[in-house]
Amino acid sequence: MSSFFNWWVIILTLGNIFACLWLIWWSTKRRPGEAAMGEVTGHTWDGDLEEYNNPLPRWWLYMFYLTIVFGLVYLALYPGLGNFKGVLGWSEVGQYNQEMKQAETKYAPIYAAYAKTPIPQLASDNKAMATARRIFLANCATCHGSDAGGAPGRGFPSLSDSSWLYGGSPATLVETITKGRQGAMPSMAAAIGGPQGVKEVANYVLSLSGQPHDAALAKQGEPKFKTVCGACHGANGKGSAANGIAGIGAPNLTDSFWLFGGSLAAIERTITHGRSGLMPAWGDRLGADKVHLMAAYVYSLSQ
Repeated sequence: MSSFFNWWVIILTLGNIFACLWLIWWSTKRRPGEAAMGEVTGHTWDGDLEEYNNPLPRWWLYMFYLTIVFGLVYLALYPGLGNFKGVLGWSEVGQYNQEMKQAETKYAPIYAAYAKTPIPQLASDNKAMATARRIFLANCATCHGSDAGGAPGRGFPSLSDSSWLYGGSPATLVETITKGRQGAMPSMAAAIGGPQGVKEVANYVLSLSGQPHDAALAKQGEPKFKTVCGACHGANGKGSAANGIAGIGAPNLTDSFWLFGGSLAAIERTITHGRSGLMPAWGDRLGADKVHLMAAYVYSLSQ
């Protein structure tokens, strides 16, 4: 915050507080010619509705003063006046770090114990998986869904089936969660013969998963798919993981789950313009022990 806005906030805040104090004092003082306490003021409405000169009850008035005092004490102790950090030096970052340190002290031994158990064995531990699910919901469900079913058409894969972009072994899952993944499919339109080739290959892709398609176009697209697309997806279209092509992340085209949509138009758009996807690395945020637990949870979803 600049020096100008620092003083802008300080002056506005304190000015309003002291203005309220002055207003209370001014409104409670007696004025010349004012009616005596408890007598009518001379103001009349609707013919016979009169106003009496009755001041605020003292307890109510003192509550206003106490509120002002509370506000001044609070602003002295905690941030609220521009760049002034308060006498106590409190901050939301410091509070967060303190709570995280307390949680780490309390829960670190639990995660450390889980980390000593092999992932396939840990995946069958119901208590451990209940803990892992809470971590999953807090960190992963935004993209993959609370049921880990992914988001068809939006590029977030399902974690509950056996179709893995990069492989579903325990070691691979740990690597994926720790380091993240960067997936990219380039535009393939030029490589397969332009718009006509895109239609042919798109219809062949539809045929791989048993969806309605143009058989004649699919027949024309088959050799193009196997020659160009098979390098990543495999000649059988089952994806890089199923065909032992490590690290590519090409999805299985023979199932019913489509990362970016499985309609003819969506497939043609994918082939023409390409696709890209990113899963961020979670290693630094979760730590090795929690990553191990999360890998076991994801592993359990497809077993």
